Amino acid sequence: MGRTLKFEIFRYNPEESASQPRMQTFTLDETENMTLFIALNRLREEQDPGLIFDFCCRAGICGSCGMVVNGRPRLACQTKTKDLPETITLLPLPVFKLIGDLSVDTGVWFREMYQATESWIHTTKEFDHTKEEERMDNAVAEQIYELERCVECGCCIAACGTARMRDDFLGAAALNRVARFVVDPRDQRTDKEYFEIIGNDYGIFGCMGLLACEDICPKNLPLQNQLGFLRRKMGITAIKKFLGK
Repeated sequence: MGRTLKFEIFRYNPEESASQPRMQTFTLDETENMTLFIALNRLREEQDPGLIFDFCCRAGICGSCGMVVNGRPRLACQTKTKDLPETITLLPLPVFKLIGDLSVDTGVWFREMYQATESWIHTTKEFDHTKEEERMDNAVAEQIYELERCVECGCCIAACGTARMRDDFLGAAALNRVARFVVDPRDQRTDKEYFEIIGNDYGIFGCMGLLACEDICPKNLPLQNQLGFLRRKMGITAIKKFLGK
């Protein structure tokens, strides 16, 4: 006999003047291997077609279904109800602009982050389509691939104490992105140039080191290692800059 789940879901549509922020209760019979994605779709199809939430891939790849589940940022498609208590509270991710109910706009934040960190290969080499691709050491390529696995779900930003207090903080996703270019041999930027981007209190020195970002990352990215790597590199750069080197 399956459980009857109780869902406490945040409801608010800022596009409707009459809408007010509130919590709404739903009940649903649990089925085998049910995920929050399946449960939310059933609630929308069977009980309330106006329920707003995001999804796309249903496989933990697109990052669209990020939300706060019982106080913890998660991806709905990767979260099974059997791992949760009978009462499940769902809230939208903080920090990001609310679209409605459980849906937030992470796209604008990540686009601005890419611009702030200049998230592209900086090189003076001109592209020649007639030449072979540049060779890269396999270990370096794997390191870059590891950092590229971020699906931009926003969970790390939502869990970050500094990002919750300061809207100018770059956050773990941005710093992880910078680390990806630091290790890329094709990028010709110097440590001093990277320092101008993240060597400040809204960059790597603004991180309080709580590491909630790594704790909740649904892709298990090595964020702790990258934050430590950047903090050491930028700290050394700051000392050299102070000494005039």
